[in-house]
Amino acid sequence: MTLRTPLALLIGLLALSPVRAQETSVSYPAKSGAGQGKHIVFLAGDEEYRSEEGLPMLAKILSQRHGFKCTVLFSVDPDGTINPKSSKSLSNPAALDTADAIVMLLRFRAWPDEDMARFNKLLEAGKPIVALRTSTHAFNGFPKGSAWESWNYNNQGGFGKRVLGETWLTHWGRHKVEATRGQIEPSQRGNPLLRGITSIFGDTDVYEAYPPPDATVLVRGVVLKALTPDAEPADYRKARSTDKTEQGVNDPPMAVAWTRMNKNANGTTNRILTTTMGSATDLENEGMRRLVVNGVYWGLGLDVPQKANVTYVDEYVPSFYGFDGFRKGLHASDFELGKKVPGVPLAKPAPAAGRGGAERANVYENEM
Repeated sequence: MTLRTPLALLIGLLALSPVRAQETSVSYPAKSGAGQGKHIVFLAGDEEYRSEEGLPMLAKILSQRHGFKCTVLFSVDPDGTINPKSSKSLSNPAALDTADAIVMLLRFRAWPDEDMARFNKLLEAGKPIVALRTSTHAFNGFPKGSAWESWNYNNQGGFGKRVLGETWLTHWGRHKVEATRGQIEPSQRGNPLLRGITSIFGDTDVYEAYPPPDATVLVRGVVLKALTPDAEPADYRKARSTDKTEQGVNDPPMAVAWTRMNKNANGTTNRILTTTMGSATDLENEGMRRLVVNGVYWGLGLDVPQKANVTYVDEYVPSFYGFDGFRKGLHASDFELGKKVPGVPLAKPAPAAGRGGAERANVYENEM
């Protein structure tokens, strides 16, 4: 009895002991390569588009194929379990202190003051940012009077509008019904960011977006009639949310990838690459992966490869996007090199029989 009691207490204390910050993130050491060990920090934190699956895959490619040191931070519960719905969580935020560049896919985060201060310091230092999908509305929920109130997406566009060049407006294509085919802007065919990219496709829909005049549009998104690459372009008309003027949904197509130079008040400048594509399933497309890899090179002022190697390092079978569709019980260690991610990925939904595209889209009208 006397032996059992201390043993039980020890087990209980171990169960209650705090999780070390480093255990809630995953790092990939740099192999030799053009990246020369520069540190890329990936910020995975969205409830819908499976950043917790897509960003580790990209980090592995950049570390093992290109020579960058990569660290992926997640939204986690207090016990270290990955939970994309933990909007106030950023695991191992100290990794931001040594970041040379950021790749982010965030949605409606409201981090603690000290974590926001770290991110803001990185921004004001002029570090480059590659921003995917819902990063246009990365932050929300900071109360009135907060130092970060102006970062809320619904505060004149917040961080997205001010830094990336656009905030959340609407689903321009029908969500989970109409996919996106990338159309390279003719004037940008020689842009180094597009080297080695012959086609871009994603099964996410096109977002309505109007990058500012100081942005360079690289790719526009053709709305397709279905979720497959061979689907025909959609041909209906739709009113813009900004001025209510009606236009053909592909006349012209919306911008889905652009660059801009974000000038900070302290005189520094961030190189910004933004794409409103980038779900875990979008990143199955070789062109999408190469755009992100090229963006890291460009952001850091390195020569962009003629055709960057974007071959998967480990098996990659991503979940389809959707709220609460994340694999439950995962930890950062599940994404270490050489491991197969546990759990069953959320499957792509079958077309709803007997319902038209517009009616199916209404089911998802609150997702963004």
